[in-house]
Parts: sequence; structure tokens; C-alpha cells
Amino acid sequence: MSKDTTPEVAVSQAGTAASAYQFSSTFGFSAAGAGLIRRRGRRESRWWPIVGGALLPLLALIVWWAVTEFGDIPAYRLPSPADVVNAAVDLAASGQLWRDIAISTQRVLQGFALGSIIGIVIGSLIGLSRNASILLSPTIGALRAVPSLAWVPLLVLYVGIGEPPKVILITIGAAFPVLTTLSIALRHVDPHLVELGRAYGLRPLGLLTAVQLPAVIPALVSGLRLALAQSWLFLVAAELLSSSMGLGFLLIDSGNNGRVDRIFLAIIVLAILGKATDALIGLLERWLNRRWG
Repeated sequence: MSKDTTPEVAVSQAGTAASAYQFSSTFGFSAAGAGLIRRRGRRESRWWPIVGGALLPLLALIVWWAVTEFGDIPAYRLPSPADVVNAAVDLAASGQLWRDIAISTQRVLQGFALGSIIGIVIGSLIGLSRNASILLSPTIGALRAVPSLAWVPLLVLYVGIGEPPKVILITIGAAFPVLTTLSIALRHVDPHLVELGRAYGLRPLGLLTAVQLPAVIPALVSGLRLALAQSWLFLVAAELLSSSMGLGFLLIDSGNNGRVDRIFLAIIVLAILGKATDALIGLLERWLNRRWG
């Protein structure tokens, strides 16, 4: 017993310990049992996100197979999973599928990277400067509402029909989510952090990179996720620009030729690639959290 502990407190602590021991003995709990529960929870936490995330796609696949196998639906309206697999095998054997995946992924990543940089720069400017917000926010809000297809004829007219207009269109789609989320988040950074940075002599650029951007990492990552999803959405519109390669071209060409199996294939591949690239943003988020979290 320490000097500062009164007898009443000591009795109370002893009684509490005895009660806890009696409770654990009665119901079979122990330190070893608690450790076992924690280890079991860790094991479950590792496999459950994978298994749980696969349940809905697996259920959808089973329902799709059952409908096409036992339902009275013609293949030209709803192809079976086997038909889609056969279409994938044919396109992969000819090399077209890999070529389309490679060119579309390249376009998306290029547009996403450029759009993210533009969004971070302009979003930081709007979020940190009231005058910049007054000057730029109305125009950016109006441009954000323009549909993606509306940019296509202008890009064809001014840039041409090669690769640059496709990347530019995806860049436009990627810039707005990053810009919007970052500018809003920067306005709500704790002012005490900013004052502390200034007290250490940080200039505006150093204050942004060392204090303000690290403080808004969750919002920045959310903006990047939205930007990447938007990039895949803008891909199909971009590949309307006289494309002869890419998943958007495969989707449009298959629709024109009535190849519903290839339409399903293109949609499934786009979904898989979208999820795979989103996982890269998850890795970036972990790195940012280790670096500044």
C-alpha cells in the first residue's frame, strides 16, 4: 500500500479485484482467454474484408447464371457468364483485349495524374486565399456542371483527334473532385496549427506543405478517389474521339455490332480496373498517414 492510499481506498480496491477475479472464474474468463479472443479477432479481421467483399459479386454471378440457364431470355439480350468468358478468351487470344486494357489504363492514369496536380494547385489557392475564392469559385462551379460530352466537339476542333484530346478530357474530369474537396477542407484547418507554423517561421508554401496539407489528408484522399472514379467515367467519352483502341471503343463498337457479350465484358473489365486502381489510392493513403499521420 502506498503512503497516499487510505485504508478505505485499499479495501475498495481489494474488493474490486476480488470481485473481478470471482466474475472471471465464474464465467471462464482469464488473461489467456482474453488474449485468445484478441488473436481470433485479428485473424477474423484479416480474412473477413476479403470474403465479405466477395459475397455480393459471387451472389450476382450465381443469379446471373441461374437466370440465363433456367430463364427464357435469348442470348442476344442477356448472355450467360460462359458467353462472356468465351468472348474474353477470343479477344485475349487475338491480343485485342490486352491492347485495349493497356491503352485505356494509360489514358486514365495520365489524365488522373495531370488532373490531380491541377486540382491540388487550384484547390490550395482557393482554400487559402479569400480573393482567389471570390475570383475563381463562380467560374469553376459553372464549368463543373458542364457534361463531359459537351467538351468533345471543342477538343476535336482545337486539339484534333489524336491522343492529347482524350487525355485532356480525362484531366478535366479528374481535376474538379480534387479541387472541390481540398479547397473546402483547407478552409477548416485548425487555425492554431497555422499560427504555430507561422511562429516557427514557415512561409506560405512551407506552411502549406508542412502543416495544412498534412492536416487535410483524409479529404485529399477522398478527392483523389473521386477523381480516379471520374477518370474512368470520362474515359468512355474520351474514346468517342475517333478511337480505334481502348475499352471505351470496345464498348461502343460492340454496341454498334450487337455484341452484347462483349458489352458485358467491357463493363466487367472496367469495374475490375476501377477497383484495382482504387486500391492504389488506398496504398497512397497508408503512406501519407505514415508520413504525416
